[in-house]
Amino acid sequence: MMDTPTSAELLQAQAQLWCHTFSYLKSMALQSVIKLGVPTAIHRCGGAASLSELHVHLPVPLNKLPCLSRLMKLLIAMAVFKEGEAAGVYRLTPVSHLLVEGGDVSDHTCLSRFTVRATSPFHLTASQRLAEWLYNEDHAAAETPFMMAHGAGFFGITAYDLEFGALFNEAMGADGRFVAEIVVRECSEEFAGLTSLVDVGGGDGTTAKAIAKAFQHVSCSVLELPQVVDNMPVDGMVEFVAGDMMKFVPPADVLLKFVLHNWSDEDCVRILKRSNEAIST
Repeated sequence: MMDTPTSAELLQAQAQLWCHTFSYLKSMALQSVIKLGVPTAIHRCGGAASLSELHVHLPVPLNKLPCLSRLMKLLIAMAVFKEGEAAGVYRLTPVSHLLVEGGDVSDHTCLSRFTVRATSPFHLTASQRLAEWLYNEDHAAAETPFMMAHGAGFFGITAYDLEFGALFNEAMGADGRFVAEIVVRECSEEFAGLTSLVDVGGGDGTTAKAIAKAFQHVSCSVLELPQVVDNMPVDGMVEFVAGDMMKFVPPADVLLKFVLHNWSDEDCVRILKRSNEAIST
């Protein structure tokens, strides 16, 4: 039996409860500054900008600047931005550095589209149905809260809603480029003994192409669904193989990047078995 909490513990618990209750505002604040272009504006101001300087670059009315100031204070507490040496000056952190858009940043890939996609109404609406989905016995009618909310699975929606589908492709492409840049820069020794590599569920081949370009002794391929492969241009850098990773993975060393989280334990076992067969061949 739990001991009766003290008054101090109850007050601390209330504070934690408030933090959890309003934590969704952190995601919305992050999405807002991305859509407004705040990280890019600070970057173009030389890496530091006051509220008045941001006003010059942002589509925010003058009477809304106090609200923007409060938003920036929240994001400073989240370590998305930091305060400059002078009061009222905002600077980038490594987090907001990843959100700078435009061709004037060459040392990294911008991940703003990934964040915008992850905080889209499709996901937020689905999360509102979690409790309802958990006590619903009809699993066949809705395999996930997302399906319950939208009448189709995630990839069904990306095929139906072209705008969201394009956003998803941009987001995953950006994430693939970002990871590939780090892998190529920091993990070159891992590719020294490889001769072939298959990126299972590798989408448009962003990661595989980066590896093939950096390590030309490695023959790279991408295993994807037929409808994905059919739309891929042939550039000779990587080979696209149409197939189902649950049934077959082409013989090669296997790369699984952000794949297993999307499947049940049983399906993950199938994918890993097929991958092991490919490596052992």
